[in-house]
Amino acid sequence: MNYKVLGAFILVFVFGNLGAVNAQEKGKEYGFRDESLSMDERVTDLINRLTLEEKAMQMMHDSPAIERLSIPEYNWWNEALHGIGRSGVATVFPQAIGMGATFDEDLIFKVSSAISDEARGNHNTAVENGYRRQYSGLTFWTPNINIFRDPRWGRGQETYGEDPFLTAKLGVAFVKGLQGDDDKYLKTAAAAKHYAVHSGPEKLRHEFNAIASQKDLWETYLPAFEALVDAKVETIMCAYNATNGEPCCANEYLLTDVLRDKWGFKGHVVSDCWALEDFYGGHNVVETPEEAAALGIKSGVNLNCGSVYPSLVEAVNQGLVTEEEIDEQLAVLMKTKFKLGLFDSPTNNPYSKLSAKDINTSEHRALARETAQKSIVMLKNDKVLPLKNDLAKYFITGPNATSVEILLGNYHGVNPDLVTIIEGIAGAIKPQSQLQYRQGTLLDRPNANPQDWASPNAGNSDATIAVLGISGVLEGEEGESIASETFGDRLDYNLPENQLDYLRKLNEAAGDNPVIAVITGGSPMNLEEVHELADAVLMVWYPGQEGGNAIADIIFGEVSPSGRLPITFPKSLDDLPPYEDYTMKGRTYKYMDAKPMYPFGYGLSYSDFEFSHIKLSKEKIRKGQNLEASIEVSNVGDREAEEVVQLYVSDLETSVEAPKYQLYGIKRVNLKAGSSKEIKFEITPEMMELVNNDGESIIEKGEFKIYIGSSSPSARSLELGAAQFKEAVFTLR
Repeated sequence: MNYKVLGAFILVFVFGNLGAVNAQEKGKEYGFRDESLSMDERVTDLINRLTLEEKAMQMMHDSPAIERLSIPEYNWWNEALHGIGRSGVATVFPQAIGMGATFDEDLIFKVSSAISDEARGNHNTAVENGYRRQYSGLTFWTPNINIFRDPRWGRGQETYGEDPFLTAKLGVAFVKGLQGDDDKYLKTAAAAKHYAVHSGPEKLRHEFNAIASQKDLWETYLPAFEALVDAKVETIMCAYNATNGEPCCANEYLLTDVLRDKWGFKGHVVSDCWALEDFYGGHNVVETPEEAAALGIKSGVNLNCGSVYPSLVEAVNQGLVTEEEIDEQLAVLMKTKFKLGLFDSPTNNPYSKLSAKDINTSEHRALARETAQKSIVMLKNDKVLPLKNDLAKYFITGPNATSVEILLGNYHGVNPDLVTIIEGIAGAIKPQSQLQYRQGTLLDRPNANPQDWASPNAGNSDATIAVLGISGVLEGEEGESIASETFGDRLDYNLPENQLDYLRKLNEAAGDNPVIAVITGGSPMNLEEVHELADAVLMVWYPGQEGGNAIADIIFGEVSPSGRLPITFPKSLDDLPPYEDYTMKGRTYKYMDAKPMYPFGYGLSYSDFEFSHIKLSKEKIRKGQNLEASIEVSNVGDREAEEVVQLYVSDLETSVEAPKYQLYGIKRVNLKAGSSKEIKFEITPEMMELVNNDGESIIEKGEFKIYIGSSSPSARSLELGAAQFKEAVFTLR
């Protein structure tokens, strides 16, 4: 036997296997793996070990693995607008505009906390199974806190509505729920988007220049972003468009002067996807990818969703940017990974225990149902709702009665427990009752078959439920709305004419039997004729996986409707400025002169509420002082219900143009029939501020009026049946 050969074989075998074992531990000797070091020390150590090529690729949304350092691939692109999206099974909550309609920041915090539980569970499960691809990471490009300034914008459904105060309150709650409350680790990383002055048109977004005055910037478009920065949102996504002549992802005023210097933002900036390509393909501020890459780095864009940053290597070679400048931006980005614990032992991270069992739980499904219930806005009720659930015959009809699309909206997940409207209604009625269904009409075009076998059913039914409206195929992002000829925007404000024609037939056939119109969609639309033809009208948005159950709960009176409109419904687009005009004059409840169809903050209940005994702790105050406003809210109806108490403040003596009034307080209160409760609001100096034409916040002496009620304080609210709001005046000396 050749013992030398045998010995060599043994050595190779032993040390080869030791090498395999050591490969699993590879990387632990590096400083960036040492959890005892400061984050800055770890980040510096990591960056110093990277080549220029590796640095460039780590700043891409699809960052590749660096095997020599045992750094796995990581895809930064993930979505969680109303549940983790595009990844697998997840709880699908109501679309963001529906969450806006809840006017309930505590509820939205619960929703986003549930989403982040599922997000961590999804990520941990994916990693355990070797998946690190898109939509399995922990960096979520959510929430969308753009202002829904014009109902034509197809992506308005992704926002919380038209009001900066409401948007800020719900956005902050959503971010806190996503990011968690651990002292060391982020649960997930949230992103405030799209920064800034971004709300259509979709077709022009890659080249469009939004012109906004300093007053509109600081009064309308920036406050929610500032609030989320104050809440320590980890990420800001810069928008496709230009603002005041500079692309948002290369806008020195927005990214440097405001975001970093004025607000002190410490997180990372990510480009909207392929927005850096727009530098040379849309806005034409540079000519080459290398110049675009250099401009992105110099502008403070830390992460490139797109395909430009691989050109950073050549940009360095051409002298357009230095490696030191790249290092500075990469360091900011890498801190997010450390905050998420991606370089640490899972045993030290409290969120590592979440798993697939935390996804689509019974608790989350119940929360989705509650959120959908509270999002539904009753726009009209001629005393036909709630319906009894044991009538002899119900007729459900319309293009959206069986639709899954109308549950989901956009940026959605999927779920095995989706409940359509017809399924919710069918599950709620008594066994002895009869339910007939006919679609009756198509979504957005006349029926090919002229015969109408559907509408006569309204005449022999005790109640007809017509599920009308639009879906994500007609409104949304530029490439997703496959039935839209206007790239996802809704330049036609009306319901499809075929739906109106069908509702006319239902109304005629029904006679004295009630017709309930259930309207789906993510944006305002002309419902003037619907309001006249139907006995009751419900705006249900895109209500999520439990939408059918929640709508049935409202129709049959299991709960009273308590949603409120987060956006004004104008009577006509003619009442608004041109879509491309970003001035706020003539827009939203603050500046719109024309009488709306449905005002901001409006929504009816099954009970009746009264507001009385409004009091101020002081009638005269000095600058810097607070005061307290209180009011008694009474349920004078015959059933328990929730009321959404809203506080608006109006400056009666101004030297500059100011809003008619502004929302500054929201409190939900549940009251049993016959009971009352005192509600208190603190009125702070910030609520007395005006924004002048230079974008500066000022406080002027004079009289201020407060309004407290169940809607914005307009005459139209009272015409539609909202409770009489109460007023009080104080003087700032």
